[in-house]
Amino acid sequence: MGVIMSMNPSKARLHSEETRTALLALLPSFIIFVVFTAYPIIYSFYLSFHDCSLLGGPKTFVGFGNYARMFASSDFKQAVANTVKYAIGTVPIGAMLSMFVALLLNKNIRGRTFYRVTYFMPVVTSMVAVAIVWAWMFDPYYGLLNALLSKIGIHGPEWLADPKWALPAVIILGIWKNLGYNMVIILAGLQDVPMELYESAEIDGAGPWQKFRFVTLPLMRATIGFVLIMSTIKSFQVFGQVYVMTGGGPMNSTMVLVYYIYRQAFEFYRSGYASAVAWFLFAVILVLTILQKSLLKEYD
Repeated sequence: MGVIMSMNPSKARLHSEETRTALLALLPSFIIFVVFTAYPIIYSFYLSFHDCSLLGGPKTFVGFGNYARMFASSDFKQAVANTVKYAIGTVPIGAMLSMFVALLLNKNIRGRTFYRVTYFMPVVTSMVAVAIVWAWMFDPYYGLLNALLSKIGIHGPEWLADPKWALPAVIILGIWKNLGYNMVIILAGLQDVPMELYESAEIDGAGPWQKFRFVTLPLMRATIGFVLIMSTIKSFQVFGQVYVMTGGGPMNSTMVLVYYIYRQAFEFYRSGYASAVAWFLFAVILVLTILQKSLLKEYD
């Protein structure tokens, strides 16, 4: 008993030293998190209740004035509408295309690794570089898309210069850019489906559609849910292609929420108002994520 009692203080000191070492190792990361993440989040919430400029000067407390001004702004409403249109255009179509490509690349075909890498390359490519290339492709006079359309007798639209076609052009780029990421996630889920279930379905006379409907989809529900949630979050955070390709135009037809926040903060220097819009965007994404997760749980 005395030997055990004499060992406890040494173990306690060792545990204390390990704890101090772990805390010291975590301290740099913690400081970076506080300075560059936690503090800006808290400070932006504080600014959302003030009328202030990014250039400095006095801060005037206005309570919910920025939020009231936000909901009364026609430009803000158009930015919300454009963001919702972008999400509707990219999330379901992107998810279905990703599922289709993943099903094809899950088969034992020649050059499968090459195709997987090819589809994933846009994901790791800079959005600025991609947007510049696609802006050229959408050029109404020298662009590749209109050149291809002219080969089959179709006069292509002016795309980025036309308010009716600018947002669809941005949507096309968004679907193409995120296709590889969603494909990899779905492909990983497909490879976790036991082959024995497909063999049993074949014995029961199930065809390709029946196997997909009654075997693949039920077992892929969690993966599909993850893809939908992440795609929705990304769609509400769209910025790069709008900044490079259209600048929110023409006639605010591609003015999305994040670009609207950018303009208010860094062009008009309304940091308090921009912070209020940013917190509105955070609330929307949070609510949509919770709703999607709850709907998916109902189908489990």
